[in-house]
Amino acid sequence: MIEMIKKLWLTISLKKKLGAFSILVAMVMALSVLFNIQIMNFSLGSFHVILDDNSKCYDFQEAIENEINAFEHFVKEQSEENRDAYILACVRTERCISALPYDYSQIGPERYARTWNIKNSYASYSSTRDEFIKLTPFETNYIPKLYKIYDMQSYLQSYARRLVQAALTDGNKTYQDKVPVIRFTPYLILVFSIIMLAFDLLLSRLLSNTLVTPLAKLAHSSRKIARNDFSGEDLTVENRDELGELVQAFNRMKHSTEGYINTLKTNNEMAELLHKEELERIEMEKRLDAAKMEFLKSQINPHFLFNTLNMIACMAKLEDASTTEKMITSMSSLFRYNLKTEEQIVPLEQELKVAQDYIYIQQMRFGSRIQYGCSLEVDAKEVMIPSFTLQPLMENAIVHGLSKKELGGRLFLRIWKQEENVIISVADTGLGMAEEKRKELEQALRGHATARIGIGLGNIYQRVQTLYQGGDVRIYGREGRGTVIQVTVPQTVQKDRKIK
Repeated sequence: MIEMIKKLWLTISLKKKLGAFSILVAMVMALSVLFNIQIMNFSLGSFHVILDDNSKCYDFQEAIENEINAFEHFVKEQSEENRDAYILACVRTERCISALPYDYSQIGPERYARTWNIKNSYASYSSTRDEFIKLTPFETNYIPKLYKIYDMQSYLQSYARRLVQAALTDGNKTYQDKVPVIRFTPYLILVFSIIMLAFDLLLSRLLSNTLVTPLAKLAHSSRKIARNDFSGEDLTVENRDELGELVQAFNRMKHSTEGYINTLKTNNEMAELLHKEELERIEMEKRLDAAKMEFLKSQINPHFLFNTLNMIACMAKLEDASTTEKMITSMSSLFRYNLKTEEQIVPLEQELKVAQDYIYIQQMRFGSRIQYGCSLEVDAKEVMIPSFTLQPLMENAIVHGLSKKELGGRLFLRIWKQEENVIISVADTGLGMAEEKRKELEQALRGHATARIGIGLGNIYQRVQTLYQGGDVRIYGREGRGTVIQVTVPQTVQKDRKIK
């Protein structure tokens, strides 16, 4: 039953909650008044005739107290409800004053004097009170007149107490037999008041849990969001009313705001990254332009040398020196390739021919010290690789590995395909390198420190990184065993790169 009531309470609207709370409070007050009336009727029912005068005195005292309270509430809040309560209290007080015993022969001189004071004082008080009600709080004499009324109310309360005291004194002998019952009545009223107070506290706690607590949670979470702190779990409340809907909307707003801020941060980071890449691209274009200029400058002397080599090759052919002719022809082919090739991407077949010419010259130079092998596992006509790739790799292997070894060694070229990439491996059995030296060269390679790794290998690494997404150059080696340079060339060129 309790769970059903709680569930119903959580689902009704705020307006209905406040209405139900007001009704319950009014019921508690009404019960309190009814209880007090019943207690008084029970205690004084058998003394109606004897205590009629005392009852009227009590009625007046209660009426003046209620009028004072109603006046205070109306002054604080001039609502229609308070106005009605105030008017009713005034009417009741006037009726109680009219009902007060005023027969000198029956009530005696003391009570007669008290009653006379009350009637005259109340007449003066009601006139002053009615004039005050017409005032507005902003008038200059508002506060003084209010305190004057409070003083007159205090006098009336004092007169009422004295009148009651006199009435009680007169009827003291009559009430002696009923004193125990009358003395017990306040304790009964106190117990009932405590019960009603506990009920009021229970209602206040219920209203606080369903109204104040959710609002406090919302305020706390709002302060955290104001500090740009989106941590913590979402707010949860048991309410299924407008507050519950407000909490759900607040949680959605919190997540939306957090996502918006994170998106702005991400966009800002992306903008900075794109700006950085644009600066790098511009710098690379500057380097390429400078390299082209240097290349054009360097073509003058190589053209002269190329023509001279062709002439010497013709003379060697006339003199029937075939070996000399072949060496010169190979050297001429190398120079022709260097002079005529301007494309950045060329067929593998073209690079292999240049590599063969270079190996022939080196074998003629070093004789049997240089042994060469090749394993080609791809179609050389279909595969495209950066120009000037194979010859510099072989030159590095011979110059830095095999030529420095007294007995020479073997140079092996292997090319194969791995998924969408072509792997070029140039291995030699030369001097090799220590692991520390190998790591140092790889770091220099990725730091573009060409002075430490050589122009050829550094140039290959930069071009592979520039032309391809996923292109890479790796160095493997062991001291005394040899070195392997492995180049990964994806077969999809980036669209935003210029290929000439």
